[in-house]
Amino acid sequence: MSKKPSKSTVIGCTLLLIALGASAAACSSDGNPLSAEPYDAADQIAFNGPSGDGEKADPDKPLEITAEDSDGRITDVTAKDAAGRYVTGELSADGTRWHSTSPLAANARYTVRVSTEDEDGAPGRKVLTFDTSKPTSKKHLTVTFGPKAGKYGVGQPITAELSRPVKDKNQRAIIERALRVDSVPAVDGNWHWVDDKKLHYRPKEYWPAGATVQARSDLEGVRISDRLWGGKGKPLKVTIGDQVIAVTDASTHQLTLYRNGEEVRSIPVTTGKPGFETRNGVKVVLGKEYFVRMRGTSIGIAEGSSESYDLPVYYATRVTWSGEYVHAAPWSVGSQGYANVSHGCTGMSTANAEWFFDNVREGDIVKVVNSYGNTMEPFGNGFGDWNLDWKKWRNGSALVAGTPDGPSPAERARLRPQSV
Repeated sequence: MSKKPSKSTVIGCTLLLIALGASAAACSSDGNPLSAEPYDAADQIAFNGPSGDGEKADPDKPLEITAEDSDGRITDVTAKDAAGRYVTGELSADGTRWHSTSPLAANARYTVRVSTEDEDGAPGRKVLTFDTSKPTSKKHLTVTFGPKAGKYGVGQPITAELSRPVKDKNQRAIIERALRVDSVPAVDGNWHWVDDKKLHYRPKEYWPAGATVQARSDLEGVRISDRLWGGKGKPLKVTIGDQVIAVTDASTHQLTLYRNGEEVRSIPVTTGKPGFETRNGVKVVLGKEYFVRMRGTSIGIAEGSSESYDLPVYYATRVTWSGEYVHAAPWSVGSQGYANVSHGCTGMSTANAEWFFDNVREGDIVKVVNSYGNTMEPFGNGFGDWNLDWKKWRNGSALVAGTPDGPSPAERARLRPQSV
């Protein structure tokens, strides 16, 4: 085992250098103590993990490393398990103590790399490995990501459905930290807690066209509370198509479709008449149905009343769960481009509706402006996520709410200097 150089060795080396007409502070090839080969720092640090063969660490307890040598200090600590999950931690300002701030996973093997320096600035290094014990509870929280794997538009949020409700903010932070979303190219994005069991993830701006987005859960084996542990979660991979944004101007009665920023087609339409105004704001295509039977009773219109209807509808592109579509409305062609006469949907000719149906996909953006209707609700009736500004979106996160806008905790961890 290599050890920290003795003082007599350092003195002897220094005298020899002086005799040769050189001035140096340590025995290194270029006189810089940082370029010296790291010594074994085992006698310079203390570790609260298991020390004997076969012993396992309790994942309920935080990891702690302290500097034993009063003349030395810890400069960096990295800890990760065999699955590549890093443990976040804090190092005291004086370098005497490092402790973990995120929970360890149960039934996992960890490698901890500790970097130190002595009073002369010479670097030390120690690599520690240990295993954690199995969970003490059999209650598990699993995660199901959405949507299904496939290709989507630039407005498609990533969803995470939990198997159990979680209300506690600290527990939410543990979960959120373990739900990873990575995209190529990279984007600035965050999770938002919709309710106790559901989270949505979206970027600050729309997804880049052509991006690849992957979501995964690192919760397996992670202690969330005294009686709850993270379970397995199936990863998700989706791709993003062209940027397709359809803008409906209710005042000019025109829908204009843009692809990657270029106008492709402008279509005369009719939107909701007084009392049935179409919702303003950004909506996301939820699906496409070639045929839908639409009834007034589905939106609260009494059967047999003057506003009652029961119609076969073709080329229906759904944008809300409550029944708002962009669809063929051959009965109102005379009003399309001139007046708003629908019960809230966006109607167009059959030929235009077929073209629109063929040129949009799930996740594409449908934005309504200049309507007298309410703004699309963020959640519960489809994907109105984009109607929250970025500050309000971040405030729905258990990790970054109330903090200045900037890199996510995961991004900050990746940018943090690490020992080699």
